[in-house]
Amino acid sequence: MKSRKLLMIVNPRAGKSKSRGPLFDAAAALSQSGYLLSIHMTTAPGDAAETARREGGRYDVVVAVGGDGTLNEVASGLVDLRRAPLLGYLPQGSTNDFAASLHISGEPAEAAAAIARNVPRRLDVGRWNGKSFLYVASFGAFTRSSYAAPQAAKNALGHFAYILEGMKDLSTLRPYQIRLTADGETLDGEYLFGAVCNSTSIGGLMKLDPQRVVLDDGLFELLLIPSPKTAADLQSLVHALLNQEYDSQGLVFRHVSSLHLETAEELPWSLDGEYAPSAPAVDIENFRQGLTMLL
Repeated sequence: MKSRKLLMIVNPRAGKSKSRGPLFDAAAALSQSGYLLSIHMTTAPGDAAETARREGGRYDVVVAVGGDGTLNEVASGLVDLRRAPLLGYLPQGSTNDFAASLHISGEPAEAAAAIARNVPRRLDVGRWNGKSFLYVASFGAFTRSSYAAPQAAKNALGHFAYILEGMKDLSTLRPYQIRLTADGETLDGEYLFGAVCNSTSIGGLMKLDPQRVVLDDGLFELLLIPSPKTAADLQSLVHALLNQEYDSQGLVFRHVSSLHLETAEELPWSLDGEYAPSAPAVDIENFRQGLTMLL
């Protein structure tokens, strides 16, 4: 039987404080399962995407080794290919939101064993003004913390680094005036936070009910947090978020296939935890089942 070729794209900065021993165990497990391995160590931002785009077509499987940002880059490169290889993921970051949604083990050997079982699962891919994202595009409160926390802090503190960085935003917490049209519905108002996601976890801070998130249905979950008018409104919003009561207390929760957002304000975004600059108009589309992942 012809051996299958597998490319591991490794971000050496992700989870830098972690031992590299388990990665060797993962590589050994993949090799023993019949894969011919090649390993590429990234050297700069964007290298993972470019490598996946340039080399991915020559392999049966491409495995992202790093955090969600590395996974985003690899997926972004693969989705541009006419015939994309299968995608694998060995989570090595500090906050691996998408891995949690997919129940991928944080132990490299266990995640590698799942890849070796060769069970494919189709996944939707998002497009934000043409840029790809796998699990979330967000703006507003706490969005900055997903990409602003220093890598050293992420490596040392994990989820807590995001919470610490997010707390810095509280003093500057403010609403953003937006006009959003999604699947024919128009929403015009002030919002503290917005997320278009295909995941059960956002930035390690917010959780969505797994029963309401389907990863291959061509639909995103849209969550908007409106600006509270009173202290009682704020308390109600916090209660609703903590208890995942997304259909109450003024929160906006929808399942949508695409949306168009306009704003006159400076509104930076985060795509899978990576910075995306403000744009006066943003179009987000769902590329249904755009990639196939081994889980």
